[in-house]
Amino acid sequence: MNKNVITIVVIVIAIISIAITIDYNSNRTVDWTESFNEKSNKPYGVSVLYKELPKLFKEQKVKTIYYTPYNYFYANSEDGYGDHIAEGNYLLIGNSDYLDDADIEELLIFAGQGNTLFMSDYTFPKKLLDTLQLMVDVIKNKDSISKLSFTDATLKAKNSNIDKSDSTAYFSKIDIENFTVLGYTNDDPNSINFLNVPFEEGNIYLHLEPKIFTNYNILKDNRYRYTEGALSYLPNATIYFDSYTKYLNSQYGDAEKKSQLSWFLEQPSFKWAWYLTIILTLLFMVFNAKRRQRIIPIVKPLENTTVGFVKTISNLYYETEDHKNLIEKKITYFLEKIRSDYNLDTTTLNDEFITKLSQKSGKKKESVQKTITFINWLRTKNEFFEENLLKLNKHIEEFYS
Repeated sequence: MNKNVITIVVIVIAIISIAITIDYNSNRTVDWTESFNEKSNKPYGVSVLYKELPKLFKEQKVKTIYYTPYNYFYANSEDGYGDHIAEGNYLLIGNSDYLDDADIEELLIFAGQGNTLFMSDYTFPKKLLDTLQLMVDVIKNKDSISKLSFTDATLKAKNSNIDKSDSTAYFSKIDIENFTVLGYTNDDPNSINFLNVPFEEGNIYLHLEPKIFTNYNILKDNRYRYTEGALSYLPNATIYFDSYTKYLNSQYGDAEKKSQLSWFLEQPSFKWAWYLTIILTLLFMVFNAKRRQRIIPIVKPLENTTVGFVKTISNLYYETEDHKNLIEKKITYFLEKIRSDYNLDTTTLNDEFITKLSQKSGKKKESVQKTITFINWLRTKNEFFEENLLKLNKHIEEFYS
């Protein structure tokens, strides 16, 4: 590299560094979108709460749920095909409007079996409110500040204010008999915003101010203490953290996504840095148009793209969640390999086939029977989930290990 190239590179790096330093504090913007996403570090994400859950519920698992309650809890029940029976606390912060009637019914079954449902949102699905005989109304705040209070005297020290709150939700109608008021707003005991509703053998906790659980409020002053107080009602058990809608909506902020270059040119200092870089590059090309030696091209050897092609196709099926197609193909290829390796007829996968495959492959009959039984079970199903695909892959890998 000659001296001219080194000089150009140093100048460009210096210009961009100065532009970044000048522009860092002058053009910062804050995204106040209420995403309630456990991976978001923005003010109204819940990454801080999510990271602190293992400390609040010591020695307990935190399972992030990327499925609807209907799919997840039905699969992980006594009659389901999941890898465990779901028991513990189901925690949902914000975005509960995606829940349909089937999801609500599954959550009620979960709670009724001795578990705990904790939901915090500005309102709740009609099916849930009707079942619990509740109504929710909203009133405007005069100064965008709400005060959240506990009814329990031992938690009074954890009461908190919350700003940037234009309105306050409260339970305007409570027709059920066995309920407990846990909190209210704005020093008005009639403005109830936190309830415990015993449901069959379990409990349902409903809270009407989800912003108190976000990063902004947990990190501001001592507001985290209110969050601790609210979650202290939950038993120390496994936490199922609802992330279905947050997982689907990975982009938050502007509805129209702008290109990086468009954002770049909107910043004055960056814009001039970009223009200067182009000008200096053109000058470099003009003064170095004639070279002493022609560039010797590098000829890359031909690549074996077979593995890359297979990975691309498999990733395509996986990312589109076409589990049924993947499962069918894995079963087809597995049986084809059995036919070619052991010269066995795979038309009928019965006990005789299991015995022959065990003898020819040298595998334990119990292991072979478990794999073939699971394949036969999959062939009877019309709907598949990611767990089915992973379990099939595990069986096939164990067979060839």
